[in-house]
Formats: sequence, C-alpha cells, structure tokens
Amino acid sequence: MSGGVYGGDEVGALVFDIGSFSVRAGYAGEDCPKVSLPAHSPQILGAPDSLPGFPVTQVEDWECFRAILDHTYSKHVKSEPNLHPVLMSEAPWNTRAKREKLTELMFEQYNIPAFFLCKTAVLTAFANGRSTGLVLDSGATHTTAIPVHDGYVLQQGIVKSPLAGDFISMQCRELFQEMAIDIIPPYMIAAKEPVREGAPPNWKKKEKLPQVSKSWHNYMCNVRRWQGSPKAKSCSLAGRVAAQMPTVHYEMPNGYNTDYGAERLRIPEGLFDPSNVKGLSGNTMLGVGHVVTTSIGMCDIDIRPGLYGSVIVTGGNTLLQGFTDRLNRELSQKTPPSMRLKLIASNSTMERKFSPWIGGSILASLGTFQQMWISKQEYEEGGKQCVERKCP
Repeated sequence: MSGGVYGGDEVGALVFDIGSFSVRAGYAGEDCPKVSLPAHSPQILGAPDSLPGFPVTQVEDWECFRAILDHTYSKHVKSEPNLHPVLMSEAPWNTRAKREKLTELMFEQYNIPAFFLCKTAVLTAFANGRSTGLVLDSGATHTTAIPVHDGYVLQQGIVKSPLAGDFISMQCRELFQEMAIDIIPPYMIAAKEPVREGAPPNWKKKEKLPQVSKSWHNYMCNVRRWQGSPKAKSCSLAGRVAAQMPTVHYEMPNGYNTDYGAERLRIPEGLFDPSNVKGLSGNTMLGVGHVVTTSIGMCDIDIRPGLYGSVIVTGGNTLLQGFTDRLNRELSQKTPPSMRLKLIASNSTMERKFSPWIGGSILASLGTFQQMWISKQEYEEGGKQCVERKCP
C-alpha cells in the first residue's frame, strides 16, 4: 500500500472518484485506480434496481451510494475502512447539505480516521501539472467547462451542456432504428452464425435468461459498453467532409455487420454543432467550443490568458477519434488575437479517463497535504460543518 504519513504511522489513504457512469477507487500514490467498475454493475450487491448511476453530488438514494462503498471495500480494497483516510472527489456544484451528509456518513458509518473532499476539476488540473486552467470535462451525462485559478474553482464561470457521451449513444441508437437494426444485448445471445455483410442476423436466444431489472437491461443495451463499440470504433471527428470518410466495419453482438462511412462524422459532429441534429433545431444547448468560450468569458478579464493558455481536456467522451483536433480548430477561430491558446490533452487513454482519480492519488500522497485532512478528532469536536472550512 502507498500513501502518506498520518498521525506518525505509514498508512494507505484511499481515493474514491464516483461518477455518473463508473466508480474508481484505489490507494493514493498509485498510478491508476485499483478498481474501475460501472456504477450500474450487478456485482454491487444489495443495490435496488441495479443502481441508476450517479455522481456523489447528485446522490438522492443514499442506500445505493452505501452499496457502492460497501462493495468497493469488501470486494476490491479488502480492508477495514477505519484503517484508511479517504479523499473523495466531488463535482463543483455540490451542495453544502450533501457535502455535510457525506462527511457524516464517512465518519459515523465507516469510522474512517480522516477525510477530505476535493473538486474534480481541481484534481484534474493537478493531474496535468497545473493549478490554473480551464478544465473541459466531457463524460457520460454532461460536457462541462470549469475554470480553476490557483487551485480553486471559479463557480461563476462553470458552464454545462448535456451534449456528451449519452447524447452520442442516443444518436447511435436512433441511427440503428433508421436502419432497422435490432439492438440485442450480449447477455441474451446463446449463439450466432456468420452472415454476409448487410444480411439479416442469424442468432439463437438463450432459453433461460437471468432475471434483470429494466435499468440493467437498458444498461446492457448501451452501445457504449460493448467491446470495440460502434461509438468508440466508428465515430470520428477528423477534419474531412462526410463523403470522404473512410468506412469502418462493425459487427453487432447478434452477428449483423455492415460498414459505416459518413455516419462516423455526422453523429459526433453534433457535439460541436447541435444546430443540424434532428430534434434539436432551435435548441439553445451549447456545443463544445461554445462551452469553453462562454466559461472563459464569464471570468475576470485578468485571468482569461491563463485559462486560454491551459485548456485541459478530460473525460472518456474526449477519446472519440479527432476530438481534440476538432476542438483546437474551433477554438483557434474563436480565441481573441491577444490570447495564446494551448490545449492540454494526455495521449494516454487511462489518464484522460481517470484524471480526477490520478489527481487525488497525487494530492493525498504529498507530505505537504497531510495537514489538510479533516481528522476524526476535528470531526468529533466541530461536527460535519467542518467540511466547509477545511475543504473549499
């Protein structure tokens, strides 16, 4: 186990980053999380309806949240909670009431020795070696621009758009409906036979299907989670016209297979220009480039150069082929001539997907951070309100 010195003893602090699509947890000082699993996973025992999925800031069902923690501790950390300080990420718009309830939960129910809450954008900036920058995070449910200055989130500059991973998945599903392609989740398929391209699939349904909830079935139908999914493999934002897009072959779980060409550009392009997306005409949702420029424009003019000079790209959705090139091209046209634009986007898939966790791993293992923890004693003396004072 890695970690810093707490109370004179070498301990392994734990870092939790719980998002709307997945749960990441592991020991501070490590390069990557010990575990990354879907928040919807049926492995998380005791969770009703297979968990709807939620980030810490939007927890409404605390029983589900506790199921996530219990599963992570018992099946992956395999250690008692009272042995490890916990650093947990939180979205910048988390409410005071939920921050306090989370603090109370960790100390009272899990009896941890120390706790700290840190904004995801700040952790992402740390992971990329910055204390100031504009963090563009495009994940499952939202694309968000969050300005960070000297390690603090500038709340007035936060801009959110629902155009993100789930939007792309929805566009893929609508394309399949137009093409009359059935989406059959892998868990329902007993066997399949090879078929020629474009031919109807030849597959056999399992005789005994497991009893699953509706939310779990929908999750299994999500094209995002399939190995080599059509979203990840076929969608592209390369700078070329749709007619010139090279085709990519993809086979569905039930054996249906075909080539995709212009669709590879049309679907993800909606992230940047939603005006041409069917059903979104006249909508006021901002594309990715506008999210960035709107956020920076809402910040003090004196710090804008530092934000344009460190646009940090993170989140699994940004791993779409050509995403950063497309963003760089658009921002270059929108950036004032007096500003120097620099995009910071790790080439590592792991670092792009896990950057808040990695930032937490770095932070919680620093010797200079050890005085920042909310200790059990401080909690007992000051109550749950101490999180507002200790964790800005």
